[in-house]
Amino acid sequence: MKNTNQLGIWKDDSDAYLIEFTTNPFKVIMILCEFPIDEKNGNNQEKTASISSIKTSSFNKYHNKIGRAIIKYHEIILFGPSDAKIDFFDFLSEDDRFLKLKIEIKDTDKMDVNQQHTFIKEYFGQG
Repeated sequence: MKNTNQLGIWKDDSDAYLIEFTTNPFKVIMILCEFPIDEKNGNNQEKTASISSIKTSSFNKYHNKIGRAIIKYHEIILFGPSDAKIDFFDFLSEDDRFLKLKIEIKDTDKMDVNQQHTFIKEYFGQG
């Protein structure tokens, strides 16, 4: 991504689409959350505890990966259909590196990449 100051992030539980606000052809970076789970081993209680631990670890890795990608931006719009954007905002709020970012959260429906780009253009004033 080029060095711009504004970024849109369409976020759900397992996908994040990072889209810079730019007048050039837009570039989308997709970051996926991975849940490596072996369901064949252990009893149900052990599986539940293991799955919970794996999910927490996976989400932390996922959020850290997104965080590394957005650290250079100044203004960010988090949008999407689920509460995943709020969970990510909470994650960012606990890290001093992100305290200077201007972050807004908007609820939206599911969107394809073109709809996401249109949303970002309209949000940042170029629609």
